[in-house]
Amino acid sequence: MANSLENVLVLQGGGSLGAFGCGVFKALVNNNIKLDIVAGTSIGSLNAAIIAGSKGDHPEQNLEQFWLELADGNNTNICSGINSPNFPFFEQVPPEFPLTLLRAKSILSFYCSAFYGNEKVFEPRWSLANYFKDPQYFSPDKWTYLYDHSPLIKTLEKYIDYNKLQPNGKPNSRLVMTAVNVLTSEPLVFDSTRQQITSKHLLATTAYPSYYFPWIEVEKGVYAWDGSLLSNTPFREMIEASPIKNKKVFLVENYPKSVENLPSNLQEVQHRARDIIFSDKTLHNIHMSKTMTYQLKLINDLYKMLKDHFKSDDKEELKKFENIYARYKKVSEDRGAEIKGVYYITRDEPFPSLYENADFSLNTIKGSIRDGEQKTNKVLKVIKSERKKKRN
Repeated sequence: MANSLENVLVLQGGGSLGAFGCGVFKALVNNNIKLDIVAGTSIGSLNAAIIAGSKGDHPEQNLEQFWLELADGNNTNICSGINSPNFPFFEQVPPEFPLTLLRAKSILSFYCSAFYGNEKVFEPRWSLANYFKDPQYFSPDKWTYLYDHSPLIKTLEKYIDYNKLQPNGKPNSRLVMTAVNVLTSEPLVFDSTRQQITSKHLLATTAYPSYYFPWIEVEKGVYAWDGSLLSNTPFREMIEASPIKNKKVFLVENYPKSVENLPSNLQEVQHRARDIIFSDKTLHNIHMSKTMTYQLKLINDLYKMLKDHFKSDDKEELKKFENIYARYKKVSEDRGAEIKGVYYITRDEPFPSLYENADFSLNTIKGSIRDGEQKTNKVLKVIKSERKKKRN
């Protein structure tokens, strides 16, 4: 059975909500927790890639700077006043103001990004810059996407050393990312221990069609979309990639599974439905992993008991007995990972909004990072308390 332990960070997708995961990682670093694997999809993949392949010795600083740059990229268009940290109204709305006003800035930020883009991440296909580059510029009836997210490549080059993200590349952590094959609906897993991860893979894992991004041809004839279409929590893919060593998992939830109150209007109904669609659904995988661990231990105990009482003089019977145990050992060695703990770090939603995952305004991003740090520190405090109780 596996006995070594891997620390794993699993990062959900969620657009601008991914800044929460940045705060989570900062807190883990500040608490001296070394990650062996980082797994993500969509924006979670970008976080994971910067963590694993960060230039320099401080990936937490690089990741935070990346997020601040995305917020800055949202301030370069005509809507920069709305996204400015000093915008004279929305950034200074008192808490007692109606919730509608608190949501208004997110809505305006969303529509400004939708029309003008974010130069650090994506540009609209109707941009004048594409007038001479796009042969279908005047044929929108043939368009299969509205936004080109290749500007993301240039942004990521500042933060990622792709030489690290390959077999024997000495990354900060092993990187596992997910996408989906557009033609077959089959999952695609990009693993830095098995292949060279490139900017193309990062575009593929963030190619979300509901954001009107284009599919990416990751290899000849293989067209990929964002992995969140299949699962927004790449827990199963992480286990499949590393099925031998035991795991302690920190799972970042951008979309909370549970809320205290029912929706009170149609917008909140849609918001809650979206949260459920993208919420973590890996509980079954965790139960199955624990069940497999229990069954393997049971088989091992049965073998030891039978071995002590096995007195057959029939060599064929003895050979069958030993062959069964050899098969058990093979399964145990290949699939013996035990989940030692899953720690959920969940983002709160005090002001639910359908547009929150497209709000890249500076104050919102900073607030999400801060929230991620605070939530993680609380979880780590509970873990330390539980350990202390066990020792006593």
